[in-house]
Amino acid sequence: MAETKVIMPQMGESIFEGTLTKWLKKPGDQVQRDEPLFEISTDKVDSEIPSPAAGVLQEILVKEGQTVQINTVVAVIGDGSSKPAAKPQEAQPAAKPEEAQPAEKPQETKPAPGPKPETQQAPTPEAPTAAAESIDTETESSDGGRAPTSPLVRKLAKEHGIDLAALAGKGSGINGRITKDDILAYVDKGGAKKPAAAAAPAPPPSIKFSGDVERVPMTTMRKSIAEHMVLSRRTSAHVTTFFEVDCSRIVKGRESLKAEFEKSGVKLTITPFFVQAVVRALQKFPIVNSSVDGDNIVYKRDINIGIAVSLDGGLIVPVIKNAAEKNLLGIAHATNDLGERARTKKLSPDDVKDGTFTITNPGIYGALIGTPIINQPQVAIMGMGAIKKRAVVIDDAIAIRPMIMLSLSFDHRIIDGAIADQFMAEVQKQVESWQS
Repeated sequence: MAETKVIMPQMGESIFEGTLTKWLKKPGDQVQRDEPLFEISTDKVDSEIPSPAAGVLQEILVKEGQTVQINTVVAVIGDGSSKPAAKPQEAQPAAKPEEAQPAEKPQETKPAPGPKPETQQAPTPEAPTAAAESIDTETESSDGGRAPTSPLVRKLAKEHGIDLAALAGKGSGINGRITKDDILAYVDKGGAKKPAAAAAPAPPPSIKFSGDVERVPMTTMRKSIAEHMVLSRRTSAHVTTFFEVDCSRIVKGRESLKAEFEKSGVKLTITPFFVQAVVRALQKFPIVNSSVDGDNIVYKRDINIGIAVSLDGGLIVPVIKNAAEKNLLGIAHATNDLGERARTKKLSPDDVKDGTFTITNPGIYGALIGTPIINQPQVAIMGMGAIKKRAVVIDDAIAIRPMIMLSLSFDHRIIDGAIADQFMAEVQKQVESWQS
């Protein structure tokens, strides 16, 4: 048989590299077509990759733990006639597309000496790319509503300490738009202030501990979670509100429907009831189902509910697409399916994208309450605490009820406290008045 090259697949439109975390076969092993061959991890999803052909794993070219670009050949499958390689070859680290080096470095050509024209433009502190110059001439936005500018112009202005308000209405572009040339001319005339010191936070000091320690590198998933959480805290104005909800009706509903759902092959947990309640609340308060894009609010027509699933070493948020079109059985089936595939690394990139609202349930571990971080680019996330029987006052009488604490972390840039509380009051109403 002809040799088959096994390549690093592209696990989504914005994914350009992956980390090969584990080989499930070794050189010389027989493999079947579509049999799991190796595991990869990207910043979107962890997944098992099936063999593209049947045969013998002839050679492994990328070691476990290496990160390589998509379409990189990671192994070769043959008929077993070739001797398998004893050790995998060292693959070069993945390079981003824009950093790829040419095969042969061209000779530099020095320009002929001559007098510089008097009209020669002063050099930019950082030579912008062609794409950046394109943005400068084609993309318009605003700086606090005072001066039409592009991202490149704002970047240059920030680097040179220029207040764009000083140039408002004086730009050489259309309708007084400030261009890159206007910024450079202003710098040449001495109008710029001394560039401010870099605003990037100083890295934390290295850990110093006199006792015995073990230093373990973060996994790809752990690094991705860390980056996303820090980014979210920097992006959104986080505020959290809390509601106590009586779960009597849904607890009884689960008990009455559990056997019926199991006949359909679906395990009914308490989570689908809250997904259903959230969907109905989002339909009444669409701002909670939106995103922020610059100075615009993007309202999502679809309601796609992300459910946080805990994994060894991290968590992932698979998405129930078009949740408003599903009944309780459909939501329960989707929740079970996504959770199982998340734990067995069978999720596809499409399973974890386009979420519009997220639910996380630390209550399964006994937590009573929490303040989860928003899953960007969403604007809210609801946390579920543990359902506990508590003494509550109902019609001036003390009663024992299964109660839960719900939290909503929301982005105060576009959601005011009144809207957030009205949304949660609707969730509470849907849960406490649930009917089969």
